[in-house]
Amino acid sequence: MTSSLPVFELPTVYNVGPKAASFNPYAENGGSIVAIAGDDYAVIASDTRLSAGFSVYTREQSKLFKLSDMTVLGATGCWCDTLTLTRILEARMHMYLHEHQKCMSTAAVAQMLSTMLYYKRFFPYYVANILAGLDDEGKGCIFSYDPIGHCERSQFRAGGSAGALLQPLLDNQIGLKNMENVEKHPIGMEKALAVLKDVFISAAERDIYTGDSILIKIITKDGVRDEKFPLRRD
Repeated sequence: MTSSLPVFELPTVYNVGPKAASFNPYAENGGSIVAIAGDDYAVIASDTRLSAGFSVYTREQSKLFKLSDMTVLGATGCWCDTLTLTRILEARMHMYLHEHQKCMSTAAVAQMLSTMLYYKRFFPYYVANILAGLDDEGKGCIFSYDPIGHCERSQFRAGGSAGALLQPLLDNQIGLKNMENVEKHPIGMEKALAVLKDVFISAAERDIYTGDSILIKIITKDGVRDEKFPLRRD
């Protein structure tokens, strides 16, 4: 005999509560930048590794952008934002050149970059920017920025994925911070290049997003010249 017991269907359960949806428009593509300024020169360098997570996209990507014979921008972070920002900056410099028949000074470029970053403050460029060059008196100058355009002039600065590792070394070797009975002298170009290479070698040992090679741009009254130095590739 078959059972005649009634069959009850379970009620349908609907999830009517709030749902969270995340959206991250940025990517971290790594890379580090270091800049040092002297009395009559400025040097700025970046590594050449472009990566995301544990994937290396390329080992030969420069993060330095020559804006004029006296000014070089180092930019790294989200690579698509870096390309967008530098292309707009270069376009505005070309507009200035055609309108005024002269190149924009380093101080003027620094101010313009600050304004451009502040204009995007509600959806900022995810880029670490360091501007290096010579001022109107021919002295080296470094300008560093936060994501929304705050600008600070200094003699040495590090930024990017290994910035927190590099800056204390610069404070010690270049700035001679918290040292007693030490006489400070203007740093020569050869020492600046040696320190720059040393700090990058140290960063490559500790930061997987920094490595492969260093590209260096040396800015003097005679223009900009390039150097390259190998780093570990693993």
